[in-house]
This record gives sequence, C-alpha cells and structure tokens, in this order.
Amino acid sequence: MLALKLMQNRTRHQHQGPTPETLTKILQDDTNLAVWQRQLPLHISDFAQLLLSLNEPLAESLCLELANEDAEADLTGLASGFRDLEGYEGFIADLKWLVSAFACLLGAKRIGLRLRVLDKAMCPRFHVDHVPVRLITTYAGVGSQWLKEGTMDRQQLGQANAEPQAQIQQLNSGDVALLKGEKWHGNEGFGLIHRSPQPAAGERRLILTLDWLG
Repeated sequence: MLALKLMQNRTRHQHQGPTPETLTKILQDDTNLAVWQRQLPLHISDFAQLLLSLNEPLAESLCLELANEDAEADLTGLASGFRDLEGYEGFIADLKWLVSAFACLLGAKRIGLRLRVLDKAMCPRFHVDHVPVRLITTYAGVGSQWLKEGTMDRQQLGQANAEPQAQIQQLNSGDVALLKGEKWHGNEGFGLIHRSPQPAAGERRLILTLDWLG
C-alpha cells in the first residue's frame, strides 16, 4: 500500500470530462489538471466573437475579496466599455458563476481575476505556474496548450528545442481548466506544464484567468 502511494506521488494525472463535476478532480493528490469540456452557450460565444471583431484592447484585473465562499463577486465595471454589446449581461453572469464555483471548490476568500484580449502568445514557452491553482478559459480563439506528465524534461523548460511538438495537447475554446501550480501543497515539482498558443496572423483570443490568492 505504501509502495503504491509512493508510486502515485511520482507522477500526476490529467482528467477531462463533459460536466462541471470533472473540476473536483483537481483536489486529488495525484492530479494536476482537471478540464470541464464545455460547449459555450451561443449567446456567450456570440458576445465573445463580437467583442473581438471590434479590434479594441482589453486588459483588466481585479482582486476579489469574498466574505465567504457563498458570496457573489462584485464585477461592476468589468469590461464596461463593451456593456452595450448584445450578450454582455450573460457574459458577466457566466464570469460570476465561474468565480463562485472556483471559490466554493477551493474555499477561496481572495481571487485574482484577469480578463484579456491577446493577439500574441502571452507565455510562448512551456512553463509551470508558481501559484497553488489557476483557472483558465478561452471564450474565443485558440485554447491553451499543455503536456502530459513525463513528456518533457522539467530541467529544460523554457528551451524551444526541447519542446515535444508531436505530443502537445490543446484545450478547446470554451473549456474550463484548473491547473495546479508549484505552490499547491504536495505538488512541488509537479506543476502542470503549459503555454499560451500563438494565434494565427490577424486572430485574437479572449481569455479569463482566476488565481487562488488566499
């Protein structure tokens, strides 16, 4: 039994599934990625595509302080420059739901939210995050890329010639992913290896990230 536990501690697994319950697997000791492979509601995907079509910049950050895990996040003013677009209220409601689910799952009281439009790879080389856990979802555009455990030598992270091009995994637009980082207790040395994709010329991404700050 002890040998089995030690063996599990030497590797990490990734889980993907069609329901939000898949996200709870991130709480397992031997898991460093949980992905809810969701189909975005049409009114939200249409809003995201419309926002990108305006070719306007968007880079907003919030530090959300929640009185308890059942408290609703105050997103007043977020992406307010686009509030006249059809679907804005539904989009914000979706953000609130994700924040609530994130807080409830982790017991988080402080959450860092970033909403951005990107026209290039923010982190183009494979790396790990030095946070406990991060939620990433792409509302429009190409999804983030990641590697299964053991695919790349962690000593060579950041080196382009060491990247295993044939074994790169990619999230779909709409997927909600929880990525364990190096600061999750017991996950040291096993942060999920991932990177931002390079959008094709003229293409952009609308991406949300949530960080567990406390």
